[in-house]
Amino acid sequence: MNRRQATALLTRATARGDLEGVQEAIAHRADLEVRNDEGRTPLVVATKTNRIEIARALLDAGADPDAKDDMEDSAFLYAGAEGLNEILRMTLEKGADVKSTNRYGGTALIPASEHAHVATVRILLKARSPVNHINNLGWTAMHEAIVLGNGSDDHVKVVEMLLEAGADPSIRDGDGVLPRQLAADRGYDEIVAAIDRAIRR
Repeated sequence: MNRRQATALLTRATARGDLEGVQEAIAHRADLEVRNDEGRTPLVVATKTNRIEIARALLDAGADPDAKDDMEDSAFLYAGAEGLNEILRMTLEKGADVKSTNRYGGTALIPASEHAHVATVRILLKARSPVNHINNLGWTAMHEAIVLGNGSDDHVKVVEMLLEAGADPSIRDGDGVLPRQLAADRGYDEIVAAIDRAIRR
């Protein structure tokens, strides 16, 4: 099997979740960064279908955890946004850039906070994802956890974790509103209390 054939095999095998086919393609030096019609590398395809073992095989073979598709999703960014923690950890182990941004100009920490993926936020904070990064909407991770969250216990926990990691409650959103006011306007009293505690520290 030549490299072109191996690359074609890799594309097919990844799409159908065929780990043995992926391993065979890798053994025959397939192009790990080949793109499909949506600009996705095999690693991004594997990540978006949460095929952990295929993602592991690709990363171990040298696939780029930061390669983005046409939607500007990389394996790292998508795993972080969707709480796919096994793949997220693997991308970090392979050197994923925690400062990389998605199509909204946001880091992985921002959608992870919006979705209240507590374990994911913990992983990203430990990896030193920038906690005060502001996306194209004028929001930090804390803004997004409040504005697009629902005040759940997990959202409260995420805000507390962000504050503990250095989230700045004095950063205003794009309309000039403070996080505390955003939380108060929505009746998220526990988040208001968490911000007040952080301000007093």
